[in-house]
Amino acid sequence: MSLVTGVLEPTLTIETQTDFYVSLKMSRQTQVIPKHTRVYEELWHKKIFCDAVLKVEDVEFPVHKIILCGASDFFRAMFVNWGNHSEKNFQLGGVSAEILSLLLEWICNKPAGLLSTDNVQDVILAADMLLLEDLVELSFDFMLSHMSAENCIGIWKFSAVVVSTRIRDAARRFILHNFEQLSVCEEFYDLTAQELLDFIGEDQLNIKNESDVYQAVVRWVNHDHPRRRGEFSQLLAKVRFSQISEDFLQHHIFTNPMMYTDFECVNTVARITPARPRLPAAILLAIGGWSGGDPTNCIEAYDYNADCWINVTNNEERPRAYHGSVFLNGSVYCVGGFDRIEHFNSMRRLDLATRTWHEMPPMYSRRCYISVVVLNGCIYAMGGYNGTRRQNTAEVYNPQTNQWSLIAPMNEQRSDASCATLNGKIYICGGFNGTEVLQTAECYDPQTNEWTMITPMTVRRSGVAAVTYHNRIYAVGGFDGVERLRSVECYNTRTNSWQPVASMITTRSNFGIEVLNDRIFVAGGYNGFTTTYNAESYDRLTDTWSDVCDMDVFRSALNCCVIYGLTNMADYTIPRDALTAFVSYDTDEEST
Repeated sequence: MSLVTGVLEPTLTIETQTDFYVSLKMSRQTQVIPKHTRVYEELWHKKIFCDAVLKVEDVEFPVHKIILCGASDFFRAMFVNWGNHSEKNFQLGGVSAEILSLLLEWICNKPAGLLSTDNVQDVILAADMLLLEDLVELSFDFMLSHMSAENCIGIWKFSAVVVSTRIRDAARRFILHNFEQLSVCEEFYDLTAQELLDFIGEDQLNIKNESDVYQAVVRWVNHDHPRRRGEFSQLLAKVRFSQISEDFLQHHIFTNPMMYTDFECVNTVARITPARPRLPAAILLAIGGWSGGDPTNCIEAYDYNADCWINVTNNEERPRAYHGSVFLNGSVYCVGGFDRIEHFNSMRRLDLATRTWHEMPPMYSRRCYISVVVLNGCIYAMGGYNGTRRQNTAEVYNPQTNQWSLIAPMNEQRSDASCATLNGKIYICGGFNGTEVLQTAECYDPQTNEWTMITPMTVRRSGVAAVTYHNRIYAVGGFDGVERLRSVECYNTRTNSWQPVASMITTRSNFGIEVLNDRIFVAGGYNGFTTTYNAESYDRLTDTWSDVCDMDVFRSALNCCVIYGLTNMADYTIPRDALTAFVSYDTDEEST
C-alpha cells in the first residue's frame, strides 16, 4: 500500500524526508545506548540464542522471545499465554514477510531509514496490530511530515482505518487549508458526494475566490458525469454564490449546460441570497501604537473576508508604541518600543493559542523607533533610539537557544526606518540619523554577516513602512523632513534600482503595513494633521489603492503582523454566527 497517488512532494512548512532521516540519525547518535541493548543487537544480527521462529507466508524469522516480549504486549501474550513455554514455532497472519522484517529490525536496531512513502501505511497497520505503539507514533509523524496536496485525502481516509484522531484532524485541516491546490489532484475525485459536501460547507475552507469552489464541484461531477450529475444540485447549495462576481456568474455559471438539466440547479442559483463569508486563512493584527496622546495596548484583528476589524486586546500587556512585532511559531513577539516613560529593550511573546503574554530575554540595547523582521526562523532587531542617540547596532534572537546575539552594525544610524526580507537577505531603508531624514538603503547577508549599501530611494523617508511583495521591496509613505508622503516605490534586487508605483490615497507616516491575501495593506499612522484609523490596500495587477474598513482605534506608531496556521483562527475573526444573523436581517429587510 502506497502513501501517495501521483508525485509526492513535502509541503514547505514541514521537514523533508531527508531532514527527517537526518534528525533520527542524529537523535540516535546522541543517545547513550545501554550495554544490554548493544548485546541484543549483536545477538539479533548473528542469530545467536534464538529461541523461537515466526512464520509469515513461506518465510521464517528466528527471534529472541525476551527481546520481543520487552518490545510488545502482543508478543508477550503470544509467547506466555498462547501455548506452552517450550513451543518454538509461531504462525503470524495479517502482515507480510517484508513488513515483518522491517518491524523486527526496528525492535532491535531502530534504523533511521526504516520508513518510506511506499511502506509507511503498511508499517502502521502492522505495528498497530502488534502493539508497537512507539513505531505507530513515529510512522504517524513521518506521514504528517510528507503530507501534500497530492496525498492528503488518502491520508485522511486512511486515518479512519487506523482510528487516529490526530492524523485525521491534521489531514482535515490540511485539506481545508489547501483545497484550491488539491482540487486539481487525482485523489480529489475519490471523495464521495457527502465528503465533498462536508468540506465545501465549512467556514474554514481556504479559497481565494468562491468561484474556485464552484469550479471544483463542476470538475468532480464531470469526472464521472453519468453517475454524479444527480449530486450537482445538492453540491451547488453549498456554494456561496453571493460572494461570486456578477461577471463570473453571467459568463461561467449561467451558461453551464448542466444548470438547465435539473430544475433544482436553476432554482439554487436563481435564489441567490447573502451568505456569510468563509474564515480567512490569515489575519492581520494591528498592535499597540500612539492614540489620543498616550500609548495603547490595543490589538485589532482584520478579517479580510468580512472586511471588518475586531478588538482582541489582552489587557495583561502594557501599552507600547514605536515597537516592532513579528509572527513566529504560533506566537506574536513585540520587541522594543516606548511607553512615554521608558525606552524598552524588552521582548514580550503573545501565545496565540492560549492568548497569554510571556516575558522573553531582553535585547542588548534599548530600541524605540525599531526595525524588526524574521529571517530563517530568527528575529532580527535593527537600529532605533535608546533615549540618547540613534543607533546603527543590530542583534538577532534565536528561539532555539533563547538568546540574543549581536551582529555586524549597519553603515548608517537609523531610527524610524523599516525593513523587509527577500531571497535570504534583509533590506532596510530610510529613517532618521539624529540630524537628517535618510534616503539611503542597505542590505544584510546573514551568511557573511555584512551590510552593503544599495541604490538610495528616490526620496527621503522617515517613518516609512517597507514590505516584500512579489519579489520586490516596497517603500511606502513616510516623512521627507517637510511633509508626510503618500508616494510609493519598489526596489528590484536584480537591477539594483527603485521604481515608482501608484501612490496611496492618504498621506501617512509611522503606520502599520503587511501583505495579506495577495495585497499590501496599510493601517493608521499620522497624516500630517492628526492620527488616523483609516486603512487601504494595494493591488499590483491594477496598480491601484482602495479603501478598506477603518480600524476602531485611531493611532500612529503601531505595528502590524500577519498570523496564520492556528487551530483557533476563529478566535481572531468576527463570529460567523453573528454574520449569519446579520445576513438574515439584511435579507429580511430587502424582502420587506
